Amino acid sequence: MLKKTFFAALIVFVMAAGLVRAEEKTAARFVILPFEIISKDDLGYLGQKIPDTISKNLEADGASVVVPDKAKTGAAIYSEADGERIRKIIAENRAKYAVIGSLSFKDDKLDISSWVVPGDGGKPFNVKSEGKGIESIFSAVNSLSSQISEKTLPFEKVDEIRIEGTKRIEKEAILTAMETKVGSRFREIALSDDLKRVYRLGYFDDIRIETEKGKSGRVVIISVRERPTVQKVTINISSVYKPEEIQEEIKLKSGGILNIDKVQDSIRRIREMMIKKNYHSAKVEYKVNPLKENLVELVFDIDPGEKIYVQEIKFEGNENFSKKELLAEMDSSEKWFMTWLTSAGEYNKDIINQDSGKLTAFYHNKGYAKARIGEPVIDMDGETIIVTYKIDEGPQYKVGKVGIEGDLIQPPDKLMADFKITKEEIYNRESIQQDIMKLTDIYGDEGYAEADIYPRIDYDEEAKTTNITFEISKGQPLYIGNIHISGNTKTRDKVIRRQLQIYEQSLYKTSKLKRSIRNLHYLDYFEEKDLKVDTVKGEKPGTLDLVINVKEKPTGTFSFGGGYSSVDNLFVMAAINQRNLFGKGQILNLQAEVGGTSTRYNLGFTEPWLFDIPLSAGFDLYNWERDYDDYDKQSVGGALRASYPVWDFTRVQASYGYEVTELTDIVADASDDIKDLAGKNSTSRVSGNLKYDSRDRVFNPTHGAQYSLGVEYAGGFLGGDIAYIKNSAETGLYFPIFWKFTGFIHGEVGNIVEQSSGVLPDYERFYLGGINSVRGYKWRDISTLDDKGKEIGGNKYLQGNVELLFPIVESAGVVGLFFFDTGDVYAKDEDVEFSNIHYTTGYGLRWYSPMGPIRIEYGYVLDDNGGKQGDGRWEFTMGAVF
Repeated sequence: MLKKTFFAALIVFVMAAGLVRAEEKTAARFVILPFEIISKDDLGYLGQKIPDTISKNLEADGASVVVPDKAKTGAAIYSEADGERIRKIIAENRAKYAVIGSLSFKDDKLDISSWVVPGDGGKPFNVKSEGKGIESIFSAVNSLSSQISEKTLPFEKVDEIRIEGTKRIEKEAILTAMETKVGSRFREIALSDDLKRVYRLGYFDDIRIETEKGKSGRVVIISVRERPTVQKVTINISSVYKPEEIQEEIKLKSGGILNIDKVQDSIRRIREMMIKKNYHSAKVEYKVNPLKENLVELVFDIDPGEKIYVQEIKFEGNENFSKKELLAEMDSSEKWFMTWLTSAGEYNKDIINQDSGKLTAFYHNKGYAKARIGEPVIDMDGETIIVTYKIDEGPQYKVGKVGIEGDLIQPPDKLMADFKITKEEIYNRESIQQDIMKLTDIYGDEGYAEADIYPRIDYDEEAKTTNITFEISKGQPLYIGNIHISGNTKTRDKVIRRQLQIYEQSLYKTSKLKRSIRNLHYLDYFEEKDLKVDTVKGEKPGTLDLVINVKEKPTGTFSFGGGYSSVDNLFVMAAINQRNLFGKGQILNLQAEVGGTSTRYNLGFTEPWLFDIPLSAGFDLYNWERDYDDYDKQSVGGALRASYPVWDFTRVQASYGYEVTELTDIVADASDDIKDLAGKNSTSRVSGNLKYDSRDRVFNPTHGAQYSLGVEYAGGFLGGDIAYIKNSAETGLYFPIFWKFTGFIHGEVGNIVEQSSGVLPDYERFYLGGINSVRGYKWRDISTLDDKGKEIGGNKYLQGNVELLFPIVESAGVVGLFFFDTGDVYAKDEDVEFSNIHYTTGYGLRWYSPMGPIRIEYGYVLDDNGGKQGDGRWEFTMGAVF
């Protein structure tokens, strides 16, 4: 009996001791009650979401959390005034603490207030957290949880963080990436997250984190094994690309950490490069050659393999169009014997898929409105491919009735006045799309920017016609809200805004938006492909915001050029030009021209918007010395000029200039006109010009026109020794021809008449020849003869130029051209005749290069005037931008 009593007592003691030790090891027990949500927004779901998040955070810190019995607690919201009720819940759940609280969300400000109620009757304490915006809820609740944990749970501090295994990587890089810091609270879960952060640095193959007891807390030991460093990247490829071209594309460089993910990405990039050259079966392998001190050589071995070609393109179901006609509409082509030169037949999956759409459009534009083109079937056999397009042509439809319905802002006949589809006999989808664009522009010009225009097609299967009805829902008129401009680091906003034809609070107009875009392009301050103008919904109902994104390009130019003239033989020219001075749109030009017998310096300045109105004003100062065959000439002068827009694309220009000219070293047999000008002569002149310019761009325009009429008056009531009246007219027209060919027709005429109050000098008369007039002739090579048979400028002239321009490398702005030039100059009493006119032909290259505009052109003389037939010469100008 005594033994039994002793063993029973022993068992009770052991169990009690175990329970005590278990209680010592078990962290505090919490009851987390629902939170009160105070917000005008529907955020009720957070009432339970917040307690759930707090529960997970406390459990991660070693606490135990109990979910109270809803049957007993209900869905009630508790406050700090409900102490007795809360303590009862704590006791029922054998917990140590209860957590209650509330969330307030107002004016984008987030406030969380929580009370921690001890179950032993101790005084509750308050913890708070806040944030900005509902998106900050996660970090705010985590902060609240940490405060509760720190005030209720026992914890150790981090005594030391020890880094082991680093050789090249700085230890500070690891410590910076970690959330755990020396002196912070020790948390196992935080170390788990830190391991992931350090691994994401990409520097290590292996990472281990261990802990041990320190003097006053825990010691965290981080052991790492560094990835090797790439000392050299070697690319082995026999053809297709140069190794340095591939090196530029891949991400791995010498001196970087060997990262297998980046290696795989580099392989992917190399394969994409090979596919661009039509090497679809290229093999790319890599190997790592160890070097000393954890350094490696990364080697890419690239075997391009053979190109894949489209051997044959088949069509099934094409009854009305031949294979040749269909191939003409496609970008894909078959391999042929000149493929090695033309690249025809090279396989490109994207282009083959796009050709399905082109074939569909072709059929729909030929009246086959229900034609369907199936997905291309690709059969690959080794290095050759056969592509098959299955076609269901359907019947051909003619155009039946064409009408318009819905919200009409003009009479139907006026809206349809320029319709293309009404002029078609056969159904044509492209014409319908063009008519929709015309209607869109008409409605857009009245503010209906979001007009919905839809063509309803009704098929008459018996007559095989289509009745087309354009249905229009105009919506509400829209106004311009705000205008946002970005990307202009130099150009001032007002310089951009003054080019716009639409303004904030004005009615939206499509034509004015298009004109604004053209004006911005014409400034030539921005990269053409990066100038984007879009509309987005404005903040206020019924408004559209205009968003303008630009990327500035250099507007300063250092240019130089050269050529030949009958006087100078060889001359060179250099100029510094800034077209957007200080970002204000002002123009500053400094030019110097030096030749064998000529030196000229010119300084010019233009303010395009004087007094913030479109009044352009400026000045020029110059010094010009020239040695002619019969005399030497030196001129010093200046001019004031101004211009103002009077009509669309049209400006009136006026200027006043004063010049002092001195003629010296006049040869004995010079003409009397030249001898009469010996010594110094002054010229006082005014000029007026009416100029129209609608070109889409200054260099390499594709459409638009340029016309001008001018008159210049010197002497008379203005004073001076030189007196004349000069008249001129010029016209130039750019127009698209076919594909991307552009035509250009240009003509000039002029005459000059001497006044009785002074003399007409030779240097004011007309000469032709050179890159800007009649190419193939030398500069000033076309002239007249005086009574002594000496070359002298004419009193009148005419000039004509015809050009055919076409892109060679469109993305780079390289344009080729063929030209035909003609022109002649005439003496005062000589009739203008075309029988002996000069004419030339030739070709050339123009490039709007990163260094500035470049022109290289060759002219060949066709006429037999002066025995120059068959002569030819190159002319060029070049520039560099800054």
